[in-house]
Amino acid sequence: MGSADVVPGVSGGTVALVLAIYHRLVVAIRTGSSALGHLLTLDARGAIARLRMVEWAFLIPLALGILTAILVLAGTIEHQLEEHPVQMSGLFLGLVAGSAVVATGLLSRRDLREWALILLSGAAFFIALGFTGGTDEGLGQDVPLWRFAVAGSIAICAMILPGVSGSFLLVTMGMYAPVLVAVDERDLVTLGVFGLGAVVGLALFSQLLHWALAEHYDTIMAILIGLMVGSLRILWPWPDGGDSAALGRPDEAIAATVGLVVLGLALVLTVDAIAHRLEHRRSTDEVAELKAT
Repeated sequence: MGSADVVPGVSGGTVALVLAIYHRLVVAIRTGSSALGHLLTLDARGAIARLRMVEWAFLIPLALGILTAILVLAGTIEHQLEEHPVQMSGLFLGLVAGSAVVATGLLSRRDLREWALILLSGAAFFIALGFTGGTDEGLGQDVPLWRFAVAGSIAICAMILPGVSGSFLLVTMGMYAPVLVAVDERDLVTLGVFGLGAVVGLALFSQLLHWALAEHYDTIMAILIGLMVGSLRILWPWPDGGDSAALGRPDEAIAATVGLVVLGLALVLTVDAIAHRLEHRRSTDEVAELKAT
C-alpha cells in the first residue's frame, strides 16, 4: 500500500481490496477517527473507549509497512522527477488515466447524470489547473508549513477511497514534490506538521466522507472521476513534464514516454483485474461454505 500511495494515480485503497484487508482498514480508520473526534470535544473517557476498540495488532504493522515503503521510494521518485520529467509525467498520466477507468467501474449506475457530472467537474478542473504548477512544483523552493498541514488533511481522505490516490490529490495541490523532498531529507518538523494535518483531517472528514458516500455515492464518485480526468492536463508530458500545466506538442522522448503511458495504464488495469478475480473467488468460497452448512 505504501508503494502505491507514493505514486500518483495508484490507490492504496485498491491494493487493500486486492489483499482482502479493505474492510478491516475502513473499520479501524472509522473507529480511530471517532476517538479523535472525542478528543477534540475534550471527552477523554469516550476517546479511550474508542481507542480500545481499534484493532492495533492489524493497524500498527500495516502502518509500519506503508511508512517503510514511502521512505524507501521517495528519494528515487524525486530523483527521477528531476532527471526525467517528461518520461515520469508520461508514467503518471497512464496511472491516473487507468485509475479513472477503474473508478468508473465502481459507479453503481452510469446514466446521463453521472456522465454530465464527470464532464463538468473534469472540465472545470482542467481549466483551473491552468493556473497552478505541476508534479515538481516546489522543488528547491520554500513552502510554508501551513500548506503541508492542509495537504495532509486532504490527501489522507483518499485512503478510504479505492480508485483515488492520495498522491494524486497532492499533485493537484502542487504539494507532491515538496512532500517527497521532506520525506527524502527526513525533515521531521515538516513531516510532523503534515502528519498532524492528516490526523486532524481524518478526525474531521472521515465520518462526513463516509456519510456522503453512503447517501450520495454515485454523485461523489462521479465528481472524483472528473477530477482525475481533469488532472491529466497537469500530467501531460510536453513541453516540460510536470513542471507546468502548459500543453505542448510531443517533441522529445516520444517513444519512451508513450510506452510509459501504456505501462502505467496497464499496471492499474491489471491490479484492478486481480482485485475483481480475488473478490469473485472469495464470494464463490463464501457461497460454498454456506451451502456446506
